[in-house]
Amino acid sequence: MSRNFTIALPIEDRQRSYEFYQSALGLKPVGDPAEDGVPEPLQFQLDEHMLLMLVPSGGFDWVTGDRQVAPPDVSEVLLSLEVSTAVEVTATVERMKHGGGSIAAAPEQQDWGFTGVATDPDGHAWQIIATSGS
Repeated sequence: MSRNFTIALPIEDRQRSYEFYQSALGLKPVGDPAEDGVPEPLQFQLDEHMLLMLVPSGGFDWVTGDRQVAPPDVSEVLLSLEVSTAVEVTATVERMKHGGGSIAAAPEQQDWGFTGVATDPDGHAWQIIATSGS
């Protein structure tokens, strides 16, 4: 039995997040556009059984109840995206910065690979890593 896995992150601006995740990370949205031109729900297919769903923070508590959403400068989770080369790490981190995110840790060589950490416009941290290649 295969199961689907969805990562849901709170966001402030659907249009901004829709554009960011396409241009900075190259993700493809799922579903037909709503009246605002953005699919509802706003989801991106990560692989055959995994989705990234971006939920306006005002509606996030419909699911989480009284649990507060972390402020943009607090990371509850580190999402990682593996790319092929160090050049891709640097390019992806730069695209994220120019797309409205920020650089949390500049790309550099570590013992486990070449890595950098950047945030999306809502402060969610993404580690971009190349474990091999140049």
